[in-house]
Parts: sequence; C-alpha cells; structure tokens
Amino acid sequence: MFAIIDIETCGGKFEFRKGRITEICILKHDGLSVIERFTTLVNPECNISTFFTGLTGITNEMVANAPRFHEIAPKILEMTEGCIFVAHNVGFDYGFIKEEFNSLGYKYKRDTLCTVRLSRKLIPGRISYSLGHLCASLGIEIFGRHRAEGDAEATAILFDLLIQLKGQHPQYKNMGVEEIMIRRIDKIKQYILNKLPEECGVYYFLNKAGEIIYIGKSTNMYHRAQGHFNSDLKKSKKMLNDLYNVDFVITGSELVALLLESEEIKKHKPKYNRMRKSEEFTHCIDYFTDKKGIINFKIVPFEESENTLLSFNNYLSARERLDLWIEKQELCLRYCGLTSEDSICFNHQIKKCNGICADLEEIDLYNQRATSILNEYLFKQKNFIILDKGRNAGEYSVILVENSHYKGYGFYDSFEQISNPEELKGFVKQATYYPDADNLIRQFLNQGKKKVVSLESPSGKEFDDFN
Repeated sequence: MFAIIDIETCGGKFEFRKGRITEICILKHDGLSVIERFTTLVNPECNISTFFTGLTGITNEMVANAPRFHEIAPKILEMTEGCIFVAHNVGFDYGFIKEEFNSLGYKYKRDTLCTVRLSRKLIPGRISYSLGHLCASLGIEIFGRHRAEGDAEATAILFDLLIQLKGQHPQYKNMGVEEIMIRRIDKIKQYILNKLPEECGVYYFLNKAGEIIYIGKSTNMYHRAQGHFNSDLKKSKKMLNDLYNVDFVITGSELVALLLESEEIKKHKPKYNRMRKSEEFTHCIDYFTDKKGIINFKIVPFEESENTLLSFNNYLSARERLDLWIEKQELCLRYCGLTSEDSICFNHQIKKCNGICADLEEIDLYNQRATSILNEYLFKQKNFIILDKGRNAGEYSVILVENSHYKGYGFYDSFEQISNPEELKGFVKQATYYPDADNLIRQFLNQGKKKVVSLESPSGKEFDDFN
C-alpha cells in the first residue's frame, strides 16, 4: 500500500519556523489505483509571504479559517498507517511532515519512496527530473501546478506509469518497487548493522579490497555505526562510498577500547582517521626540581627526555600546553626553560609572574601551583593494574602500568584463584607502547572511582583515590 503525498509550504525550511505547511493532499494507492483521497488547506500559524502566494496562489485569507496541523494530524496518521510514503523529491515532503509531528511531540516514521529516484532508474537520460519537466516530456497534464492536489494527482499518474515500465524492464520486472529503490549504501548499511553487536569494542571499516579505511571505538558499536550512516558530513559520506565490510573486537572495557583503537590507528593508518594517526613523538615536557628546590618544567626532544610528564607529536603542541600552564598557574618563564637561567622573566615585568625569578615569591607558594600540574598528570603510583569490565559477566579486563607507562592489557576469568597481584600480569599481552596511551589512562582514571590494584605493596592493596 502506498500514500502518494504532496504539500505546499510558506518557506523552504521548517526549522525555526522559516516555513510551515499550507496545503496537503494524500492519495492512498493500492498498487493498482487510488482508493482514497484527502485534501485540505492548512493554517500555518504564520505569515505567507508574497513570494509563496505568487508561487502557489495560496493567500493568508485562504488559510485563515483552515484547520491547523494538529487538527489534521490524526487523519494523516490514519491514511499513511502501513503505507509507503511516496512523493516527488520525497525528502522535502516527508521532512516537513515529520517536523510538524515533532513539534507536537510525536515521532512520525514511515518508509519512503521517491519518484525522482525511481524515474532516474526506469526512465534514464532525461534533461530534468522535476515534476513539471518530467510530466511534460511524458505527456502527463498537471491540473493545478504548485497546488497539493494537482501535483499529487500528477505524481500518482507518474507512479502508475513507472509501475508499468518496471513490469517491462528486463532488470527490474521481477523486483518490488521498494527493492528497486534500495541503493548500494542502503544494502551495505543493513549488512554492517546486522554484523555489529550492541557491545563495547573497536570496529574496523573495510573497503572492497579488504583494506582498513577507518577504525573507531564505542561503548555501543551498533549505535556508533548508525551515527556514521546518519551523518551529513562530507567526510562521512565519502567514507561510506568506500565501505564494503566491517570487522570488530569486543573489549567490554571502554579503556581497553580506547587503548586498542589508538594503537591500531597508528599501526594501520586508515585513510579516514585523523586523530591519533601519528606514531612519532618528537618532544616532551620534562619536570625536575633544581638545587634551590624549585619545580621546573622544560620542553626537550623526545629522545633526550629523562623525566617525562607529557609527550607530543611536535614542538608547537608542547609549547601550547606549556603556555597554557604558564597562564593558568602563573608560572615563571625562567623555570619553564623559556628564558636564561639567571634573568628576571618578562612575565614578571608585565605582572604575570609573581617574582620567583626575582626572589620576590616564596618557593613553597610557587611549588604549590607547579605541584597542582604534577598531580594532574602523574600517576599516584608507578606500578599498578586497573581491573575493569570484561567481555562477559564472568570476566575482568586487566590493564597494566609499569614504571608509569602502559604495558598492555588482557582478560582473566573472575572464577580463577589469584593469590598475588603479580599473577595478574600473566594475563596481559604486551602492547606496542606509545606515550599518548598514558594520557588515555590518566583521563580514564580521572573520570571517577576505579578498581586499581597496587603492585608496590605485598598485599596488592586497592587504592581508589588514585589522582
């Protein structure tokens, strides 16, 4: 069953009340002929400009006593229930009606069919597929162009013709009309969504050659994939055109998913990933305490780092982070390695440094602000294990940090007897280390209370006040 629909509006968009429906016609079609019809003007509850009056002939006076949309909404629901929503350029008509229902707090949803796209398949090679041009070229007369009933009647005649042409088409004659309309991307979408579970993990989008073109992670891979297909971003649409298959790894733990995604992106360098692609870290911010007892920060080349606080892919990123700390915590340029070791820094001259470089600030006060940065980025202990969700109810994930660096992850069955926390390390598979993995772990731990086991005490005591 089909509902062939045409609307007239007083604007090009529904959003922000830029346009509302002024007329609607619904023709219920059983696949052979129209069996029911409904036509009415609609009071848009806003002004109809002279432009749209000139286009449709519908004036403010004509709709003054017409029903408002909420008054005809039940009739629209009734006539379209169980029907495929058919229109010429269906996105326009369906979009307006859907948004009108949204304004009433109702989620209107119907399968759609566009006679523009169907015409391109069954009548290829036309100069224009607008309703006016297409009907003129096919000898279909429109009685009342740019009025809902006239355009809907013409669309119904066109629809009948397209069904006849389908029956004669060597490729499409044995296919349903809806099946003809399914695009490659629609088939791929269904295939991908059928494969992906509603689980936490990492997914891999593959092209026809089996090459990884995108790697993502999510606490719900199925829902995240839906987001890709619903995106209007040019990058997403381009990626979907290359998409052919999907693979995935269930992790259970969001942290494991983050760490695995980051490592895999660096390993495979997928075409459509931008973030975390670089595997080269060129600079670090080191920290140390000098002979005076003052905490210092300094940008150094990655290979020269002795006491790393953070690592970066380039000098500019490191400098931006250090400048942010200087401004936020009123740090001294001299003790951030940005001026000579015996000079009074320029920031003190403009009153952005409290004068530690001029012996005008107590070391303890300065160190308190510097320590707040260290507390934000240093692990409380150097050796520990994070226990997180596993891939099923009887399993834990194990994330290992040794000497303040991420080492790898693994899984163990919660029913296994563990007498010493060191035994947990046996479940861990060594990962390729990249410094940004430590940042991911820090961010995860800062989100709230986590199950963390110390490897620095014989009992493996848990500590939750981690940062």
